[in-house]
Parts: sequence; C-alpha cells; structure tokens
Amino acid sequence: MKYQVMYDKGTRLRVRSGQWAFTKEEGYGLASLLLENDFIHEVYTSHRNGSILIYYDDVENKNKIFKILNSITLDDLFEAEPTQLQVSKEITDDFLLKLAKMFGRRIFGRIFYPAPLKVFLTFMHASKFLWEGFDSLTSFRVDVALLDGAAVAGALWMGDYGPATSMMFLLSISEALEDYTVQKAKSTLKDSLALNIDTVWLVEDDGTERQCPAIDVQKGDKVKIHMGDVIPVDGKVVDGDGMVNEASMTGEPLAVHKRPGKTVHAGTVIEEGNIIVEVYSINKETRLNKIVDLIENSEELKADAQSQAERLADSIVPYSFLATAVTYLLTGNATRALSVLMVDFSCAIKLTTPLSIISAMREASDNRMMVKGGKFLEKYATADTIVFDKTGTLTNASPKVVHVFPMTKRYTREDILRMAACIEEHFAHSIATAIVKHAEEEGIKHEEDHSEVEYIVAHGIATTYDDKRVVIGSRHFLFDDEGIRINKTQEKKIKKEVQEHSVVYMAIDGKLEGLICIDDPVRDEAKYVIEELKELGIENVIMLTGDSESAAKSSAKTLGITQYRSQVLPEDKSRIVEELKAEGKTVIMVGDGINDSPALAAADVSVSMKHSSDIAREVADISLLSDDLHDLVTLRKLSTGMFDKINTNYRRIVAVNGTLLVLGALGIITPTTSSFVHNLSTMLFGALSTKSVLGDDYNNEIEVKAIEVADAE
Repeated sequence: MKYQVMYDKGTRLRVRSGQWAFTKEEGYGLASLLLENDFIHEVYTSHRNGSILIYYDDVENKNKIFKILNSITLDDLFEAEPTQLQVSKEITDDFLLKLAKMFGRRIFGRIFYPAPLKVFLTFMHASKFLWEGFDSLTSFRVDVALLDGAAVAGALWMGDYGPATSMMFLLSISEALEDYTVQKAKSTLKDSLALNIDTVWLVEDDGTERQCPAIDVQKGDKVKIHMGDVIPVDGKVVDGDGMVNEASMTGEPLAVHKRPGKTVHAGTVIEEGNIIVEVYSINKETRLNKIVDLIENSEELKADAQSQAERLADSIVPYSFLATAVTYLLTGNATRALSVLMVDFSCAIKLTTPLSIISAMREASDNRMMVKGGKFLEKYATADTIVFDKTGTLTNASPKVVHVFPMTKRYTREDILRMAACIEEHFAHSIATAIVKHAEEEGIKHEEDHSEVEYIVAHGIATTYDDKRVVIGSRHFLFDDEGIRINKTQEKKIKKEVQEHSVVYMAIDGKLEGLICIDDPVRDEAKYVIEELKELGIENVIMLTGDSESAAKSSAKTLGITQYRSQVLPEDKSRIVEELKAEGKTVIMVGDGINDSPALAAADVSVSMKHSSDIAREVADISLLSDDLHDLVTLRKLSTGMFDKINTNYRRIVAVNGTLLVLGALGIITPTTSSFVHNLSTMLFGALSTKSVLGDDYNNEIEVKAIEVADAE
C-alpha cells in the first residue's frame, strides 16, 4: 500500500492513500484487518481521501504498524460492516460537515451575493417553512410548524428579510442538531441490542461439530446451541430438547419448552438443555433485527419527560398567537406584534429535553453503562426501592469451600468431597467451581463413575453414582422436592456447624450424607454503595438470597441492610418484585444470574452486572460494563442530574423568552433583535443540554473513594 504520513504523535497515527484507494466498505474491511493486531485498539477510515486513522497502545509498536501497512495489497482488501465506533464517528463527522457547509454558504452569501439574489434565495428558503405551516393550518394543527411558518411569513410581509433569514438559518441548525442526536440515539440502541456473537458450533452432515465464524453461517446450516448460550439465528429445532427464555423477544419471563419442529429466534437464550437448529434467517433478516428496526421508529423507549416536553411545546403555541394578537390590538403596531411572534417558547423546550436525555445516555455509555432507552434512565432516577440478588451482585461470585461435614459413618469427609467434585465439574456455576477447586487443592482425585448428570436450574444436580442415586443442591431441593429424610441429630449438627454459611447438601439413596459449607464474602465497596444510594433518595434496600436464614442475616448485617429474604427461589424473586410494585413502589432490580431473569423482567427498571449470564444481559434494561458497584451510584447521580438539567432549562427558557416577549410588546426591541436573541438562546440552551452531568473530576472522585474503601477494609 502506498501512503503518506499526515500525523504522527504519541500513539495516534494518520496516513493518507488518496481518493480512490478504497471504497467505503473496503475501508471497514481494512479497519477490521488492522484491528486483528492486539496493540491496535481503534481504526477509522475515510474513503473520500483514503485516510486511515490508527490509535495504538505503545509508541514502540509504530514500526510494526508501518510494516503491516506496507504489506497490504489490493488482494487483501475486502468489504465489511462498520463497527459501532465507526458508525458513531461517521454520524458525528457528517453532522460537522453539514454544519460547516451551512455556515460557509451563509458567510459567502452575505459577502458576495447581490441584494436581489439574497431576496430571491430568502423566499426560496422560506418556501419550506411556509409550506409546513400551511400544512398544519389546513390540518387544523396549532403546532410549532405553524408558529414558525407564521413568523417567517410575517417578516417577509413586512419586508424584514434580515430577521427572516437569520431565523430560518438558526431553525435549520436546530433541525440538524436534533437529527444528529436522534441518529446517535438510534445507533446506541442498536448496539445495545446487538448479539455480538463471533463464533458458532456448526454441525456437519456426518454429525461432527466444528467452530466457525458466525458471519460464515448460511441458510440451511445446522448450528448447535449449548445451555446458557444466546441463540444467534432464527431457525427450527431439528434435534435436542431445551427450555428457551424468550423475554428479549416476547417480554414473557418464563422459559418455553423447545423440541424438534419448534421455532427459535435470535437473541433468545437457552436456559436448560442443548439443541441443534436448522438456520432459517441470519444477520439482518432475523426477527431480532426486525424488532430493532421497529424500535428505532417507535415511541416506546422515549422517556416520559421527553413526551411531556413535546406536548407542552405544542400546547404553548396557541398562547404565542394570542400574545401576538393582543399586542397588535392594544398597540396597532405590526412591528411590535411581529417581535412577539418571533418569540417561541416551544422550540427551545422541544429541543433541549431530548438533548438532555440523549446526552445523559451517552454519558452513561462513556462511564461503561449501556442504557437501552431514555425511559429506563428516567425510572432509575425516580425509583425509591432497589432489590439486590446477593450472589454475584453484592458478593464477588468467587465462593470458597470452608468446611466439609460427613453426616454418617458410611462416608468420610474425603468421600463426600470426591463425589461432589466428580459431579460438579460438569457445570460452570461458581459454587461448582469452588468445590472442584477445593478438591484439587487437597489433592483429592476423582474419576468419572456416574451416569449422565441432570441439572435442575436454581435447585441442584441429580445423577447415578456407583449405582446409587445422588442429589446435590439446596435445602429446599433435597428436603422438599426430593423428600430426603433428616433426623434430629443431623438437624442439631446442621444448626451448630453451619451458622452463617451457605450450604450445599448431598444425599445418597434417599439419605443425607454430607454438607459442604460455602462462603462468598461481600464486595468491599458494597456497604458504602448502599449507604450512598440511601443518601440519594432510595428509601428501601432489599437483599434476596437462596442462603439459609443465618447466612442471609450475617450478610445483611455486614452490609447494613435491614430488609432481606432468605431461601428465596427464582419464582419467589419475581413475586416479591411484583408485590413491591403493587404497594406503589418504583423498583430497581439488580441481578446477574439465569434465575434472576424473571425478577429482572418484572421490575420497573432492571440492571445486570458485568459478568452476568447472557439471559440477564438480554432481559436487563441497563447493563453495567464494569465490575464495580459504584456504577449504581454513578447512574443515580447521572439520572437525577438529567432531571435537574431539564428543570433548569425550563426556568431559563421561560426567563429569556418571557423577557423578549415583554420587550417586544413594549417596542423596546425590534423583530430582528427578538428573533436573533431567541434563536441564539435556543442554540445556547441546546449546547448546555449536552454538557456533562457528572463533570470531568467525577472519575477522580470515584478512584479516591475506592482507595478510601480499601484502606478502611
């Protein structure tokens, strides 16, 4: 590849290959080719001038980049889809280019165009506003379009071409700004719902499986999906049996049984079992992508504050006409009346509110939080109750085995641990991992000596070991579901030995044979985060856990939580959330596991943690992309700050435009001044609406607080 270095400083490099070096789609392919190198983390291309902008990790890697660029040939170019970062940058670049053209044309026209041409172009530009106003009038709509059309018509009728031109110019900028924010919002939403699946397991005709890139999957191929995975395609089940959670598609939190002949959709998650799916639709043809397109054009994800602002904006318009009419009747002065007509409260209200919401969503993204719609940010700001699932949310999800107790003389402590590790190694659950790891640390080796293991979601495991039925799991699973018997001596030992621990029970042939005590210490920052959330207006903090009463009580005491529920089943979690909502509370649910998905779906607004299961991330309205509970506090400050900004905008808009209205009616200012100040203030309020809520120093404050928490521990 031939290129010229245009910028080279630090870890940022820009080269240019010329206008016809590659097409737009080939530029995306070139970017993906460069991003295959670990030390390159961002690449942006421009087909207009063949520019390639590269961000990399270390200046020592610069020569490696030049070697890669030098080795690229025409045969290496291929067409590809843009990444989210590339799409976002292109939207911003197109907006800035459009803005530059608008200012360039205006400056050039004012300097070089003769007066007759300026008047002609003014009428040409005005035709758009006049037509939109006429359309509203004939449709009996008294809205912002009618007000803008009337103001432009009034200025032209009086021969005030300067005010008319200025007003139309500023209105055009406002429209461009609004289009830009809408496109950015849609782009963010699309990315939050994207599957982002790189590889799939393809089943060959001879039954063998091989891993292949998801982009290579074709219609008619057969794909195997394992338990806990997101389904990447639309298709028909041809083999296997499973329970599929379709909450992301239907909103229904309960899993649906899928057997051969049944249809599954991309974006849903298989909770139990394994299935083989024959592919019907891929990529943009899937039902999920059709839903994304529908969401882009719907009002469902719009915040109530934005909808209210739009209704308020249109409701103010009749009063603007009334004020104009009254001014003319009282003064008989058309100039004063036009000065009043130039003042439009609704324009600023309609612009600044969505800008404030979109800006807050973008700031959330910058702080490693993905919000799927403005209404969820709004609900988070007004919530008075937060419900935490304990494991993986308030804890680090890195449990450790602290005790192993045999309950009879038939099996030793080593026997219990050996059998448990042998059975649990088939599952990636954190408790199963802890048991297997503990057996390894003690040098206890185990062999496959059991039949197929049956996993019962959120309850436990059942299998046949050495020709005996073995069940491992929660107290509820063993004693209530399996009917395992327990004598008074064993009950007394349990109460004595396992206080303040989570317990995994093991029964063999219907008899309780062992206990494995697990500790999962709470996160260092959890207590301080809960205190801060209370200070920020969340009145009720509730912890839900499947732990025993004693273990739950100990954790709650450590965290400073007064409300908790122990030995909670998955179906109980969603029921508890529904009960809280029935009491009139606005509920945030924070969880991370497969068994949290019903409760996440039931809450007013739900939050998933970084290492959440696929299904939790799909169901959740907000996803945390870092593993820090402080993000919950950040999100609360961000969402409440968004409302403060909206209310501040309202006060400023009323103050400025109210003053202009009075000054215009008194004849103190001309229509030109009224229009200029009004439109300039609207743009200023719009710019202020994009200002950060948290401020540049917020992350530094978080880091200081994290150090303080660590020191306190």
